[in-house]
Amino acid sequence: MLDGYYAEFIHYVTNVEKWIFLGKTVLKIIIILLAARIVVSIATVAINRIFQQREGGKFQRIQLDGRRSGTMRTLVTNLIKYTVYFIAFYNVFTFLGFDPGPLLASAGVLGLAIGFGAQNLIRDIITGFFIIFEDQFAVGDVVTIKGVTGTVQEIGLRITRIKTWTGEVHILPNGSISEVTNLSVENSMAVVDVSVSYDADINFVLRTLEEMTLVWEREMEDIVRTPTVLGVERFGSSDIVIRIIAECKPLTHQSVMRKIRADIKKAFDEKGIEIPYPRMVMIPQNDGTGPGESVAAKQRDQ
Repeated sequence: MLDGYYAEFIHYVTNVEKWIFLGKTVLKIIIILLAARIVVSIATVAINRIFQQREGGKFQRIQLDGRRSGTMRTLVTNLIKYTVYFIAFYNVFTFLGFDPGPLLASAGVLGLAIGFGAQNLIRDIITGFFIIFEDQFAVGDVVTIKGVTGTVQEIGLRITRIKTWTGEVHILPNGSISEVTNLSVENSMAVVDVSVSYDADINFVLRTLEEMTLVWEREMEDIVRTPTVLGVERFGSSDIVIRIIAECKPLTHQSVMRKIRADIKKAFDEKGIEIPYPRMVMIPQNDGTGPGESVAAKQRDQ
Protein backbone atom coordinates (compact mmCIF):
# COMPACT_ATOMS: atom_id res chain seq x y z
CA MET A 1 0.00 0.00 0.00
CA LEU A 2 2.85 2.34 0.84
CA ASP A 3 4.45 1.46 -2.42
CA GLY A 4 1.27 2.58 -4.17
CA TYR A 5 1.25 5.98 -2.44
CA TYR A 6 4.94 6.39 -3.13
CA ALA A 7 4.48 5.56 -6.79
CA GLU A 8 1.57 8.00 -7.05
CA PHE A 9 3.63 10.73 -5.37
CA ILE A 10 6.55 10.12 -7.70
CA HIS A 11 4.21 10.25 -10.69
CA TYR A 12 2.70 13.53 -9.44
CA VAL A 13 6.08 15.09 -8.80
CA THR A 14 7.52 14.00 -12.08
CA ASN A 15 4.49 15.10 -14.12
CA VAL A 16 5.98 17.71 -16.41
CA GLU A 17 2.66 19.02 -17.69
CA LYS A 18 1.43 19.84 -14.19
CA TRP A 19 4.64 21.69 -13.40
CA ILE A 20 4.35 23.64 -16.62
CA PHE A 21 0.72 24.51 -15.81
CA LEU A 22 1.68 25.51 -12.27
CA GLY A 23 4.57 27.61 -13.56
CA LYS A 24 2.33 29.40 -16.05
CA THR A 25 -0.26 30.04 -13.34
CA VAL A 26 2.33 31.47 -10.95
CA LEU A 27 3.80 33.59 -13.75
CA LYS A 28 0.36 34.94 -14.64
CA ILE A 29 -0.32 35.80 -10.99
CA ILE A 30 3.02 37.59 -10.67
CA ILE A 31 2.41 39.51 -13.89
CA ILE A 32 -1.09 40.52 -12.76
CA LEU A 33 0.12 41.69 -9.33
CA LEU A 34 3.03 43.60 -10.89
CA ALA A 35 0.71 45.20 -13.43
CA ALA A 36 -1.71 46.19 -10.67
CA ARG A 37 1.14 47.68 -8.66
CA ILE A 38 2.39 49.65 -11.68
CA VAL A 39 -1.11 50.94 -12.48
CA VAL A 40 -1.64 52.06 -8.86
CA SER A 41 1.77 53.78 -8.78
CA ILE A 42 1.14 55.64 -12.05
CA ALA A 43 -2.34 56.64 -10.89
CA THR A 44 -0.98 57.89 -7.54
CA VAL A 45 1.66 60.04 -9.26
CA ALA A 46 -0.92 61.45 -11.68
CA ILE A 47 -3.36 62.26 -8.87
CA ASN A 48 -0.64 63.98 -6.79
CA ARG A 49 0.38 66.07 -9.79
CA ILE A 50 -3.23 67.06 -10.51
CA PHE A 51 -3.80 68.19 -6.93
CA GLN A 52 -0.48 70.03 -6.80
CA GLN A 53 -1.47 71.98 -9.89
CA ARG A 54 -4.87 72.72 -8.36
CA GLU A 55 -3.31 73.90 -5.10
CA GLY A 56 -0.89 76.21 -6.85
CA GLY A 57 -3.12 77.33 -9.70
CA LYS A 58 -3.06 81.11 -10.10
CA PHE A 59 -6.43 81.24 -11.78
CA GLN A 60 -8.35 79.26 -9.18
CA ARG A 61 -10.92 81.27 -7.28
CA ILE A 62 -10.03 79.59 -4.02
CA GLN A 63 -6.97 77.40 -3.76
CA LEU A 64 -7.44 74.07 -2.02
CA ASP A 65 -6.20 74.17 1.55
CA GLY A 66 -4.01 71.32 2.77
CA ARG A 67 -6.72 69.49 4.64
CA ARG A 68 -9.19 69.47 1.75
CA SER A 69 -6.47 68.55 -0.73
CA GLY A 70 -5.29 65.69 1.46
CA THR A 71 -8.82 64.41 1.89
CA MET A 72 -9.52 64.42 -1.83
CA ARG A 73 -6.13 62.94 -2.72
CA THR A 74 -6.52 60.08 -0.25
CA LEU A 75 -10.10 59.40 -1.29
CA VAL A 76 -9.38 59.22 -5.02
CA THR A 77 -6.16 57.24 -4.54
CA ASN A 78 -7.85 54.65 -2.35
CA LEU A 79 -10.76 54.36 -4.77
CA ILE A 80 -8.44 53.60 -7.67
CA LYS A 81 -6.28 51.28 -5.56
CA TYR A 82 -9.23 49.22 -4.33
CA THR A 83 -10.69 48.97 -7.83
CA VAL A 84 -7.43 47.83 -9.43
CA TYR A 85 -6.59 45.30 -6.72
CA PHE A 86 -10.15 43.94 -6.76
CA ILE A 87 -9.85 43.20 -10.46
CA ALA A 88 -6.39 41.69 -9.95
CA PHE A 89 -7.44 39.34 -7.13
CA TYR A 90 -10.55 38.34 -9.05
CA ASN A 91 -8.31 37.12 -11.86
CA VAL A 92 -5.93 35.43 -9.39
CA PHE A 93 -8.79 33.36 -7.96
CA THR A 94 -9.82 32.45 -11.49
CA PHE A 95 -6.30 31.29 -12.40
CA LEU A 96 -6.16 29.17 -9.22
CA GLY A 97 -9.29 27.34 -10.28
CA PHE A 98 -11.73 28.93 -7.83
CA ASP A 99 -15.05 30.39 -8.93
CA PRO A 100 -15.43 33.79 -7.15
CA GLY A 101 -19.04 34.10 -8.33
CA PRO A 102 -20.76 32.62 -5.23
CA LEU A 103 -18.47 34.65 -2.95
CA LEU A 104 -19.32 37.86 -4.79
CA ALA A 105 -23.02 37.00 -4.63
CA SER A 106 -22.81 36.55 -0.86
CA ALA A 107 -20.88 39.80 -0.52
CA GLY A 108 -23.45 41.54 -2.70
CA VAL A 109 -26.33 40.43 -0.50
CA LEU A 110 -24.45 41.52 2.62
CA GLY A 111 -23.57 44.85 1.04
CA LEU A 112 -27.18 45.37 0.01
CA ALA A 113 -28.36 44.78 3.57
CA ILE A 114 -25.76 47.17 4.95
CA GLY A 115 -26.64 49.71 2.27
CA PHE A 116 -30.30 49.78 3.25
CA GLY A 117 -29.29 50.35 6.86
CA ALA A 118 -26.78 53.09 6.06
CA GLN A 119 -28.50 55.04 3.30
CA ASN A 120 -28.09 58.39 5.05
CA LEU A 121 -24.40 57.74 5.75
CA ILE A 122 -23.75 56.83 2.12
CA ARG A 123 -25.69 59.88 0.92
CA ASP A 124 -23.70 62.14 3.26
CA ILE A 125 -20.39 60.74 2.02
CA ILE A 126 -21.31 61.01 -1.66
CA THR A 127 -22.58 64.57 -1.25
CA GLY A 128 -19.48 65.51 0.74
CA PHE A 129 -17.28 64.11 -2.00
CA PHE A 130 -18.95 66.29 -4.64
CA ILE A 131 -18.90 69.37 -2.39
CA ILE A 132 -15.12 69.02 -2.05
CA PHE A 133 -14.51 67.91 -5.65
CA GLU A 134 -16.61 70.69 -7.21
CA ASP A 135 -15.23 73.32 -4.81
CA GLN A 136 -18.73 74.57 -3.97
CA PHE A 137 -17.41 76.36 -0.89
CA ALA A 138 -14.18 76.35 1.09
CA VAL A 139 -13.07 76.61 4.69
CA GLY A 140 -13.30 80.28 5.65
CA ASP A 141 -16.14 81.10 3.25
CA VAL A 142 -19.28 82.76 4.57
CA VAL A 143 -22.27 80.77 3.36
CA THR A 144 -25.99 80.40 3.95
CA ILE A 145 -27.18 76.80 4.22
CA LYS A 146 -30.69 75.86 5.34
CA GLY A 147 -31.26 79.34 6.78
CA VAL A 148 -27.96 79.34 8.71
CA THR A 149 -25.43 82.03 7.79
CA GLY A 150 -21.89 81.71 9.08
CA THR A 151 -18.26 80.91 8.43
CA VAL A 152 -17.33 77.42 7.27
CA GLN A 153 -15.02 75.89 9.87
CA GLU A 154 -14.72 72.37 8.50
CA ILE A 155 -15.70 70.41 5.42
CA GLY A 156 -15.68 66.65 5.84
CA LEU A 157 -16.96 63.76 3.80
CA ARG A 158 -19.90 63.36 6.17
CA ILE A 159 -20.56 66.72 7.87
CA THR A 160 -20.01 70.44 7.39
CA ARG A 161 -19.37 72.68 10.40
CA ILE A 162 -20.55 76.31 10.30
CA LYS A 163 -20.00 78.98 12.97
CA THR A 164 -22.33 82.00 13.07
CA TRP A 165 -21.14 85.47 14.00
CA THR A 166 -22.79 85.12 17.43
CA GLY A 167 -20.71 82.04 18.22
CA GLU A 168 -23.11 79.14 17.62
CA VAL A 169 -21.63 76.17 15.80
CA HIS A 170 -24.00 74.31 13.46
CA ILE A 171 -23.10 70.80 12.30
CA LEU A 172 -24.95 69.88 9.12
CA PRO A 173 -24.93 66.43 7.47
CA ASN A 174 -23.75 66.83 3.90
CA GLY A 175 -26.71 64.82 2.62
CA SER A 176 -29.09 67.52 3.86
CA ILE A 177 -27.30 70.29 1.91
CA SER A 178 -29.43 70.87 -1.18
CA GLU A 179 -28.83 74.59 -1.72
CA VAL A 180 -25.87 76.82 -0.80
CA THR A 181 -25.51 80.59 -1.01
CA ASN A 182 -21.82 81.49 -1.01
CA LEU A 183 -21.27 85.09 0.06
CA SER A 184 -17.51 84.97 -0.48
CA VAL A 185 -17.45 84.41 -4.24
CA GLU A 186 -18.23 87.79 -5.79
CA ASN A 187 -17.96 91.42 -4.72
CA SER A 188 -20.67 92.66 -2.38
CA MET A 189 -22.76 95.82 -2.71
CA ALA A 190 -23.08 98.44 0.00
CA VAL A 191 -26.44 100.25 -0.19
CA VAL A 192 -26.94 103.36 1.94
CA ASP A 193 -30.19 105.37 2.09
CA VAL A 194 -29.92 108.95 3.36
CA SER A 195 -32.91 110.99 4.49
CA VAL A 196 -32.99 114.77 4.07
CA SER A 197 -35.64 117.33 4.82
CA TYR A 198 -38.09 118.56 2.21
CA ASP A 199 -36.70 122.04 2.85
CA ALA A 200 -33.18 120.97 1.80
CA ASP A 201 -31.68 121.96 -1.56
CA ILE A 202 -31.59 118.62 -3.39
CA ASN A 203 -28.96 119.75 -5.91
CA PHE A 204 -26.68 120.89 -3.11
CA VAL A 205 -27.17 117.60 -1.26
CA LEU A 206 -26.39 115.56 -4.38
CA ARG A 207 -23.24 117.59 -5.10
CA THR A 208 -22.08 117.09 -1.52
CA LEU A 209 -22.55 113.34 -1.73
CA GLU A 210 -20.85 113.08 -5.12
CA GLU A 211 -17.81 114.91 -3.75
CA MET A 212 -17.70 112.45 -0.88
CA THR A 213 -17.73 109.46 -3.22
CA LEU A 214 -14.27 110.42 -4.49
CA VAL A 215 -13.00 110.61 -0.92
CA TRP A 216 -14.47 107.21 -0.09
CA GLU A 217 -12.85 105.58 -3.12
CA ARG A 218 -9.48 107.08 -2.18
CA GLU A 219 -9.55 106.34 1.55
CA MET A 220 -11.45 103.02 1.79
CA GLU A 221 -9.46 100.08 0.44
CA ASP A 222 -12.49 97.77 0.54
CA ILE A 223 -14.26 99.80 -2.18
CA VAL A 224 -13.32 98.48 -5.61
CA ARG A 225 -14.79 101.31 -7.71
CA THR A 226 -16.17 104.82 -7.27
CA PRO A 227 -19.47 104.79 -5.32
CA THR A 228 -22.53 106.01 -7.20
CA VAL A 229 -25.17 108.45 -6.02
CA LEU A 230 -28.31 107.10 -7.67
CA GLY A 231 -30.43 110.09 -6.68
CA VAL A 232 -33.84 110.36 -5.05
CA GLU A 233 -35.09 106.91 -4.15
CA ARG A 234 -38.48 107.76 -2.66
CA PHE A 235 -40.55 110.38 -0.87
CA GLY A 236 -41.31 109.66 2.76
CA SER A 237 -43.91 111.19 5.02
CA SER A 238 -41.44 113.77 6.29
CA ASP A 239 -38.24 113.16 4.33
CA ILE A 240 -36.68 112.59 0.95
CA VAL A 241 -34.59 109.42 0.64
CA ILE A 242 -31.43 109.48 -1.47
CA ARG A 243 -29.66 106.21 -2.29
CA ILE A 244 -25.92 105.58 -2.59
CA ILE A 245 -24.33 102.31 -3.73
CA ALA A 246 -20.72 101.13 -3.56
CA GLU A 247 -19.23 97.91 -4.90
CA CYS A 248 -16.94 96.37 -2.28
CA LYS A 249 -14.72 93.38 -1.78
CA PRO A 250 -16.55 90.22 -0.64
CA LEU A 251 -18.03 90.44 2.88
CA THR A 252 -16.90 94.04 3.46
CA HIS A 253 -20.14 95.85 2.62
CA GLN A 254 -21.31 96.07 6.24
CA SER A 255 -18.20 97.90 7.45
CA VAL A 256 -18.28 100.13 4.37
CA MET A 257 -21.91 101.06 5.02
CA ARG A 258 -21.11 102.00 8.64
CA LYS A 259 -18.22 104.21 7.55
CA ILE A 260 -20.29 105.91 4.83
CA ARG A 261 -23.12 106.68 7.26
CA ALA A 262 -20.71 108.19 9.79
CA ASP A 263 -19.03 110.36 7.13
CA ILE A 264 -22.41 111.55 5.82
CA LYS A 265 -23.49 112.62 9.30
CA LYS A 266 -20.29 114.62 9.81
CA ALA A 267 -20.50 116.26 6.39
CA PHE A 268 -24.17 117.16 6.79
CA ASP A 269 -23.48 118.74 10.18
CA GLU A 270 -20.67 120.84 8.69
CA LYS A 271 -22.76 122.00 5.73
CA GLY A 272 -25.98 122.57 7.67
CA ILE A 273 -27.99 119.85 5.89
CA GLU A 274 -30.75 118.60 8.16
CA ILE A 275 -31.47 114.91 8.63
CA PRO A 276 -35.14 114.80 9.70
CA TYR A 277 -36.18 112.90 12.79
CA PRO A 278 -39.44 112.74 14.79
CA ARG A 279 -39.86 115.55 17.30
CA MET A 280 -42.54 116.53 19.82
CA VAL A 281 -43.01 120.20 20.64
CA MET A 282 -44.63 121.13 23.95
CA ILE A 283 -46.23 124.62 24.09
CA PRO A 284 -47.08 125.87 27.59
CA GLN A 285 -50.49 127.54 27.97
CA ASN A 286 -51.58 130.30 30.40
CA ASP A 287 -55.37 130.11 29.98
CA GLY A 288 -56.15 127.56 32.67
CA THR A 289 -55.24 124.42 30.81
CA GLY A 290 -52.29 123.88 33.14
CA PRO A 291 -48.55 124.37 32.65
CA GLY A 292 -46.90 122.08 30.17
CA GLU A 293 -50.13 120.93 28.49
CA SER A 294 -49.88 120.85 24.71
CA VAL A 295 -52.12 122.59 22.21
CA ALA A 296 -53.06 119.18 20.83
CA ALA A 297 -54.33 118.13 24.25
CA LYS A 298 -56.40 121.31 24.53
CA GLN A 299 -57.91 120.75 21.12
CA ARG A 300 -58.84 117.16 22.03
CA ASP A 301 -60.59 118.44 25.15
CA GLN A 302 -62.61 120.90 23.06
